[in-house]
Amino acid sequence: MIRFENAVRATVGVVALLMIAPPSEAALEKKQDTPQMSKRAAAEKKLHQLVLQVNTNEPAMMNLALNNATNVAQYYKDLGEKVAIEVVTFGPGLHMLRDDTSPVKARIKAIRESTPAISFKACGNTQENMHKVENKEIPLIPEASVVKSGVVRVMELQEKGWTYVKP
Repeated sequence: MIRFENAVRATVGVVALLMIAPPSEAALEKKQDTPQMSKRAAAEKKLHQLVLQVNTNEPAMMNLALNNATNVAQYYKDLGEKVAIEVVTFGPGLHMLRDDTSPVKARIKAIRESTPAISFKACGNTQENMHKVENKEIPLIPEASVVKSGVVRVMELQEKGWTYVKP
């Protein structure tokens, strides 16, 4: 009998607490949620940021990186959210952005024209080393911009909270 009385007291205590406890933040937010507030909340969402690394001279990997970039850009466009995507190339991956050797330069041109959220960075160190080895200027496609170091660029973006993916 004592156990039953303790259980009843505990149950009554919990019910009383639930009755006097203030509503949760989630419940308050739901009550205040209006279409106008939902639009404002969506507009205030943070910018999504993705850095993709390409460090191989394999057309399949280059195309995979481009697929990843365009898919992510389209995903957030469909949600009405902002995204910034950088494709950073270094080492053998610089061929992706070389005007004389890129197997994907036409695709990159089309992507830059249709999707300004995607940018392309070429490693200056790699470009300089290729210049020394090949004893000629290393031309880049117009859609590419040079950063001093591709690896450092990836690191700095990660330190700023960018999401890193290596296809």
